[in-house]
Amino acid sequence: MAASSNRLGEYLRAQRARVAPRDVGLRGGGDRRVAGLRREEIAVLAGVSVDYYARLEQGRERNPSAQVLDAIGQALRLDLDARGHLFRLAGLNPSPGPTSFRSSVHPELLRLLDAFPHSAAYVLNPAFDVLATNGVAAALLSPFAGTVNMVRVLFGHPQARTVFPDWPTLTENVVHALRLNAGLFPNDPEIQSLVADLGRDSPEFRSLWEDQTVGGLTRMFKVVHHPDAGRIELTYQAFDVRDAPGQQLLVGTPAPGSRSAEALAHLAAVHAPA
Repeated sequence: MAASSNRLGEYLRAQRARVAPRDVGLRGGGDRRVAGLRREEIAVLAGVSVDYYARLEQGRERNPSAQVLDAIGQALRLDLDARGHLFRLAGLNPSPGPTSFRSSVHPELLRLLDAFPHSAAYVLNPAFDVLATNGVAAALLSPFAGTVNMVRVLFGHPQARTVFPDWPTLTENVVHALRLNAGLFPNDPEIQSLVADLGRDSPEFRSLWEDQTVGGLTRMFKVVHHPDAGRIELTYQAFDVRDAPGQQLLVGTPAPGSRSAEALAHLAAVHAPA
């Protein structure tokens, strides 16, 4: 079968058929001849003309702006994956989506953190604020209690270079990943504020930032010298959170049966809530 020449229009029609009038506060029933919403209803909800929306579905308009696609995606109640597909069909890269997706942790992800009882697990936003931790991670990060941003910890906390003996390598990795996030989320106010503050106050940060190197967090080996437990060696793996673009789940795991595993378990027990 030949490939369709109007994939965007077919996608819009299919998504429109899935939205019931009651889903968007409209009265259903009547003489509707097709399932879902009418073209004129989507046009009104998206703030575009009926003629323009009709031309999109018919394939006579093939260059919608990102702002128009955002509005249509909201009118169609598309989730992040469906919204991204809409953008790609129009030949555009999807924008990251609302900042709200990146600032709160889904309850299911919070429960998942506790599924790592022998590992340090926590969730970061694109600016590397720690949004949530399990008990092990909270204990591991206890020397920095009161400071939620890990970049500010690395470049501003008096204990950072002691707790992280591999500080030069760790800071390189984090700044490279922060620059990557700054490109992915160019209007993120937290990243902008962070870069401005540290660029002014930290020569080490400024040098790494101006190097223009980018690289995401993936798998890494990290040594932590905790004041209550001594040296702890962990292998970290980073996972992107698909339903909250920009969030990452980091899980640091010691080798089974190692001295680090014992130290991490002891640390978690010492810092467990009473």
